[in-house]
Amino acid sequence: MGMEQKTKGQQQQQQQQQPKYRQVNVADLKTGRHGKHHSLVQGIVGELSTLKPGSALEIPLSGVGGIGLANLRSAIHRAASSNNLNIETVADDGKLYVWRPDSR
Repeated sequence: MGMEQKTKGQQQQQQQQQPKYRQVNVADLKTGRHGKHHSLVQGIVGELSTLKPGSALEIPLSGVGGIGLANLRSAIHRAASSNNLNIETVADDGKLYVWRPDSR
């Protein structure tokens, strides 16, 4: 009976020592965030940097592949921020308008 308890204890100890998750090299990981709308957002940010003073981009929400207004606005703000662009947005009638405040 003492043997059975020892064997169970050894089995439990072995199970605890086995890793639950696979280990990978950090160097092999993608560290950038490239969501499914990355190219759309990068295109918008690229156009923002070339806007004429007093102009805004008019982005029809029907043409952005089903992304919602809040998600699109958030993604544009994140991308603009990472490119050191200060922007403002407003939405109405199914369109999102984006501009740089110093170009207004």
